[in-house]
Amino acid sequence: MSLYLEHFGLREPPFRITPHTDFFFSGANRGPTLDALIYAITQDEGIVKVTGEVGSGKTMLCRMLLERLPANVETLYLANPSLSRQEILGAIADELGIPTDGKATHSLTRSLQDALIERYAAGKRVVMLIDEAHAMPAESLEEIRLLSNLESKATKLLQIALFAQPELDERLAANDMRQLRERITQHFDLAPLKREDVASYIEFRLRAAGYHGPNPFTESAVKLIADISEGLSRRINILADKALLAAYSNGRHQVDTAEIRTAEQDARFSPLQQKAAFDAKPLLWTIAATLLVVLLVAVSFTLGSHNSKPVSLEAEKPASPAEITSNRVAPAARTQPPQLRPIESGRTESPDNIRFGALTRQHLMQYEQWIENAPRQHYFIQLLATEATHTGEIEGFLTRASRLLDPAELRAYRSSLSGNDRVGVIYGDYPTREAAAAAMQALPDSIKAAQPFPRQVSRLR
Repeated sequence: MSLYLEHFGLREPPFRITPHTDFFFSGANRGPTLDALIYAITQDEGIVKVTGEVGSGKTMLCRMLLERLPANVETLYLANPSLSRQEILGAIADELGIPTDGKATHSLTRSLQDALIERYAAGKRVVMLIDEAHAMPAESLEEIRLLSNLESKATKLLQIALFAQPELDERLAANDMRQLRERITQHFDLAPLKREDVASYIEFRLRAAGYHGPNPFTESAVKLIADISEGLSRRINILADKALLAAYSNGRHQVDTAEIRTAEQDARFSPLQQKAAFDAKPLLWTIAATLLVVLLVAVSFTLGSHNSKPVSLEAEKPASPAEITSNRVAPAARTQPPQLRPIESGRTESPDNIRFGALTRQHLMQYEQWIENAPRQHYFIQLLATEATHTGEIEGFLTRASRLLDPAELRAYRSSLSGNDRVGVIYGDYPTREAAAAAMQALPDSIKAAQPFPRQVSRLR
């Protein structure tokens, strides 16, 4: 391996699959998600859930959370999801230094509560991070719900964050899981990297490993990696590592599609979603049944026309307008889907009560004051756009952005132009698109990782 590193001028392997926080990629919304997680956990937001496909970076995010949480937060990390109900309590007690001594479940729970109260009185918070939560037995998930009930008069004594594959959502959809489901106040989804993010991800990992030359991966190679990996960071790591080895074996310093194909054959990935073979039998039976029904209706109509009496034309009177109206459903009475009611300056009022954080409320007010006099032809920088219900993500992003940018130039607005209640975070006021683009290039890298872009003020009205 030392020869492989020396061949490409690397200080360490850039694409290992074990989580290494020095290689945390903050692009593709990973950085803002981490900030939102920290905010949600430290602001008593109840149970937090993070879901993503296998290899999407959940464990890396969990490790980053362990490093970035404030010093007054004590973390409990459960990596084994197969623990029974009693074993979970025992593991927590062991982490907190509480002797179990063969205690019954209710006695152990009381001891845990007393220990958590002591820590709360000392100004500490306790957070339990559970990896691979989708594999937990039903009784263990129920214990998680009960643990979330441990609280003082003012706050939760134990914050819980679940990291899981999408199968957890399917389990939570069951009727017997509705109590746990309703205690989850924040949902984060780690989507696969988009094709344009894969190039940035590969470049970032190489630089973090000490690489200084031009990117050894050709544009075609990166595109092929994006297609084969389906945007999953673990698969990208495997393909890139094997491709570098293939290039090294051939004495090459550039990685092209040939090396990627070699890596693909060696990796043998399965598609994320297996497509079921098409079965034509149900369709044929449906067509046959439909034809039979049509035939029976035609025969019935023919027989009925022979047996019916002739109808006098004079007996048929045209319906009056009043009769026609009475037999129709008035347009206003038709069932319509619930709509978001627009209010002034592009904001919307959602059907449910959404509790925004203090920063979000502040920047919503700043937007209202700014938009009244902002020239329509001016431009601003769109930093973030997300669902209004993602309050933790919005507050976390604003917290981070306020430290890096001028808070007076940060604004938040609500909009339902897309059909959903959404919140956008914008920055600055520029007379031209060129000025906005220049300012965008000067933004800190962690802000640019969210892929901001310039927009005109007229788009907000």
